[in-house]
Amino acid sequence: MVYWLWVIQMNRLADSLTLKQHVVEGVGYYTFPAFDAFPFVRHGFSTRIGGVSEGIFESMNLSFTRGDEEANVRENFERFCAAVGVDSHNAVVAAQEHHTVIYNATANDRGRGVYRERGYRDIDGLLTDEPQVVLFTQYADCVPLFFLDPVRRVVGTAHAGWRGTVAKIGAAMVERMCRDYGCRREDILAAIGPSIGPCCFEVDEPVYNEFSALPAASIVRQNGEKYWIDLWETNRRVLLDAGIRNEHITVTDLCTKCHRDVFWSHRATGGKRGSLVGCIALV
Repeated sequence: MVYWLWVIQMNRLADSLTLKQHVVEGVGYYTFPAFDAFPFVRHGFSTRIGGVSEGIFESMNLSFTRGDEEANVRENFERFCAAVGVDSHNAVVAAQEHHTVIYNATANDRGRGVYRERGYRDIDGLLTDEPQVVLFTQYADCVPLFFLDPVRRVVGTAHAGWRGTVAKIGAAMVERMCRDYGCRREDILAAIGPSIGPCCFEVDEPVYNEFSALPAASIVRQNGEKYWIDLWETNRRVLLDAGIRNEHITVTDLCTKCHRDVFWSHRATGGKRGSLVGCIALV
């Protein structure tokens, strides 16, 4: 019975050429093989599969601010963390407002956003060099960025909405890793996770104008007053410009809107949805 449940859940996950699928105790998530190579790192990007939430939040919703039952969200965090191999009590959850503020998390922050109040706001990026501090950022179409320096043993995750992408939060994360932890750019691994793809990220002229002023922007096509922008490629170029080696960057091939049965998508649901998470920790 357990085997067949595993097969059913694996069949629900979208195939990827750059990410690895996992189903652990019914919880579906993805990892980046480049990061999997280091045994002292745990990380994952969640899906809608394996939680206890109901209704519009079915089933793996990982946000306390969407209107879901608090007990269900906390149970979802515990299930997801157990699947990834981290302790939910060590979670530190960002407080995202589409800016580029980055917070250096420590052991004193553990539990923030799950078991106690966050106590901060306007945090879209998290970094740490301390083991057993599990960093979480939240998504439903925006771009998740993951960072690992395996030499200095520093990890980070950042939320890159379109505003954060234009403001180059990826580059800001690299700068902070180098400044605060002594990382070298050539050692840093970066990954761009599942998010709205160039197939579906349609914007109007005001947003297009923001991107057109960014040299790294990748404008895919135009149809009248509508434009399609590749957030994956734009963030990749930002990371390259920040000094990350091309071979050290993994880019997703999974669009959250196209795969709305696997991921939460704000655009696909009209905002009636739960949230995904990207998490990373040293162990």
